[in-house]
Amino acid sequence: MTEGIPQSGQGETEATAEASSELLGSSSPRGGAAWPGDSAEAADLRADEAKRASSRKDLLTRLATAAVLIPFVLWAIAQGGLVYLGIVLVIGLLAQHEFYGLIVDKGAKPLETVGLGFGAAVMLLAYFGTPYQAMLAMTATLLALMVAQLRKNEIHEAMASISGTFFGVFYVSWLLSHAVLLRRFDTAAASHQDPALLVTLGVTPDTGIFLMVFALVAVVLCDAGAYFAGRAWGNRKLAPEISPNKSVEGALGGIIAGVLACLVTKLFFDYIRPDWSAVMPWSLSIFFGFILCVVGIVGDLVESLLKRDAEVKDTGALLPGMGGVLDRIDAHLLGLPTMYYMMLGYIYFQAN
Repeated sequence: MTEGIPQSGQGETEATAEASSELLGSSSPRGGAAWPGDSAEAADLRADEAKRASSRKDLLTRLATAAVLIPFVLWAIAQGGLVYLGIVLVIGLLAQHEFYGLIVDKGAKPLETVGLGFGAAVMLLAYFGTPYQAMLAMTATLLALMVAQLRKNEIHEAMASISGTFFGVFYVSWLLSHAVLLRRFDTAAASHQDPALLVTLGVTPDTGIFLMVFALVAVVLCDAGAYFAGRAWGNRKLAPEISPNKSVEGALGGIIAGVLACLVTKLFFDYIRPDWSAVMPWSLSIFFGFILCVVGIVGDLVESLLKRDAEVKDTGALLPGMGGVLDRIDAHLLGLPTMYYMMLGYIYFQAN
């Protein structure tokens, strides 16, 4: 639900460069500050020092925000119930609102009130209803959006309005609703398999705590590993047109860090609460950890693609040093559904 380290990236961010530019004033032809009596080399050294200082400050701000968010998220997962649902709802609606801001930046006018209403309904149905009912809500969303669009006067933007609003419900609220399904995995899985069989496979009411933490750790530590590995060894660009600061080396480092973190998480739960983690064997931990890391990287790139299309750096500024809520959950929007369906698939094959 949150990420404790800056997004996987290498080199200095645009914000760092802008901060350095403001600090140094106008630049010389080589990029340093054009102070009287300065050589080009001195100006370059001063520019490098300012960039490093700005980068350190940005990292410290992000770490401070993470130090608050991470314990809060873990507490929410442990609490479960309506408290957890309420937190997921707030996160989802804030992120969906930020997504609609991207659409507005593109010049379209989403049906935000309708979209947010159905986004909330999807997440609520994931808790109070069944996964099937939550999927039915997506169909109802599309029908309601088409009817709502008929009442608007702007005919020329109908397709952009309907498709953009619907995608916001799907991309944010529907995908995030899997945070509810995964936390209540015993109940969600019971709609697909015999509850008695689930007990024999090690599924308990608290299994969802382990599964949520496992999925979050994989994505967060992959992101952190990619950031630091990219800064140290990044050379080959991963997706230069989408996110120029990401490298292949950073991605590989992130995957290694994420998989190792998953194994540590499995070991930790096996030691303190083995009944929570009994459903997942060690061999599966390695495989699931790898898949989650790869999916998390893809999820991060998808949001970067959307932001680049909208020509914005962050979707918001709610979290100091981290941008918006959508910036923090982008990788999890794909990671959590992946974890949920991988577990359902594993349970299915075990049952048959």
